[in-house]
Amino acid sequence: MDASPTFQNIPADKQQRVLGEARREFAERGFLGASMNRLSARLGIAKGSLFKYFGSKEGLFSRVFDGAVERFALFLREARDETKGRPLAERLERVLLVGTEFVRTHPDIYAIYLKMLAGGDFPLREQFLGKVRALSARFLTPIIVEAKASGELPETLDATLAVFVLDAVLDRFVQAQAQPWMDIGLGLSLDDPENSRQAAGKLAAMLAGGFHVG
Repeated sequence: MDASPTFQNIPADKQQRVLGEARREFAERGFLGASMNRLSARLGIAKGSLFKYFGSKEGLFSRVFDGAVERFALFLREARDETKGRPLAERLERVLLVGTEFVRTHPDIYAIYLKMLAGGDFPLREQFLGKVRALSARFLTPIIVEAKASGELPETLDATLAVFVLDAVLDRFVQAQAQPWMDIGLGLSLDDPENSRQAAGKLAAMLAGGFHVG
């Protein structure tokens, strides 16, 4: 959802401050717990201005989430483009690490995502999470298709199934670093980039080899 022309016409630094504080509010308290009163107090602006900018709390959250997806898309696009033409295992390693880099850079956005996964107190939850999955598929599919075209993967490989597997592994790899209880003994942590890099390299090699099976 686009913000109103009123919001789009305020200075860019003020726009970023409003959206940044909104991300913080939703990350800390979820959607139902987020307060437009508290947010307006943080920003030092009238609550009425927030409604003029976004129409409702739902409208504000929609703008925050769409902006988060746009930021993640930039990370993914850069990773895809910078590894184009390289071996599949190397590309998959970069895929695994780019998710971690994004979370380290934008912890508030990832906190919102985790809250959405865990509960249903967000408007249009399925629609928003579907956007994340669709973005991942758009990014991952060309990597598989290019590997098939180069002969690195068999022509008979079902690209849709391969992308399904990659998306699931990418999501779990990042979650295991952000939530220790999801780790099964790999010692993954956002605070240990080197261990994450080593694990990503081994996992990428396993995935690239596994796609030849069957």
